[in-house]
Amino acid sequence: MSIIDRYLTREVAKYFCIILATIIGVYIIVDFFDETDIFLESGLSFSNALFYFISKMPIAEFIPACVLLSVLVTFGLMNKNNEIVALKSSGVSIFYLLRSVLGIGIFFFFVIIILSEAVVPITKNKAESIWTKEAKKKSAATLKEKDIWIRGNSSISHIRYFNSQDKTIQGITLNYFDNNFNIIRRVDSEKGVFKEGNWFLYDSLEQKFDEGGRIYFHKELVVKLDFSPEELGKVAVKSDTMSVVELYNYIKKIENAGYDATKYRVDFYSKIAFPFVCIIMCIVGTGISLRISSKESLPVNIVYGIGTAFLYWVFYSFCLSLGGGGMLNPLLAALIPNLLFLFFGIFTLLNAD
Repeated sequence: MSIIDRYLTREVAKYFCIILATIIGVYIIVDFFDETDIFLESGLSFSNALFYFISKMPIAEFIPACVLLSVLVTFGLMNKNNEIVALKSSGVSIFYLLRSVLGIGIFFFFVIIILSEAVVPITKNKAESIWTKEAKKKSAATLKEKDIWIRGNSSISHIRYFNSQDKTIQGITLNYFDNNFNIIRRVDSEKGVFKEGNWFLYDSLEQKFDEGGRIYFHKELVVKLDFSPEELGKVAVKSDTMSVVELYNYIKKIENAGYDATKYRVDFYSKIAFPFVCIIMCIVGTGISLRISSKESLPVNIVYGIGTAFLYWVFYSFCLSLGGGGMLNPLLAALIPNLLFLFFGIFTLLNAD
């Protein structure tokens, strides 16, 4: 590694740590004051509350923005101190500088993969457990083999799939019990929709064991259950609590059962595509920095960095929403933001002085 490579790596790493620590600090403060009443009322211990706030932080999602800003700040200061001019006059090309920065992007590419595959699924599951069982005191809803089980006052509900896009449930089994815990009624339904405070179940088979085992078929059945779509959303399977392999297997499972897995397919492709953002942001940051004059380099770099990160995140979220809604192919929904900003980065590099 050359002196220039070591210098750039050290400077980018230094500013990356400063920026990431600042973002995490602001995030914790805002999130803490937003949910502090719930934790105080629930009597949650300080250690569990601290673990909850730390584990639910989307650190992997902060990394690309921090990489971009650290590259912009590093080159902005170098430009301000005429170091870029000195390097260029010594025969150092823009692409030589880019080579050093790309190594940093590749490093954080693997960091995001490790976080997403090994760390985040474990910490997210623990955070969800703290929220539902200790903070919210809602231990009746649990996951087993990715299915939802809910214990009510006199019933146990089993839901095979919750569609968070249209707030519907599918593959529902409701078991009702008497005071002696003897089953008195069972309802099996294909689909459920929440409307006007009640669940509307469709294509249902109802068995009443206290009436001689009679069976009834209902095209539509209105029932009042112990849970709402919002409560189901907190315990339902989430993509960020699974690794890529687990998510792929879950998609196959629900698709084989005949359910729509579009949202999870979008999340699957985005898990694969997202780590590449670190490399793309290094290209974008280098291109932007070397196009700006030394007098205005640092403040303009910071503004461009914040603006670029914001635009990417808005466009990325928009594409994923289109993919989840079926308006865009799931693979394209995950790839288009990366490709667009990659072309933008290459364009800025080719037009840099």
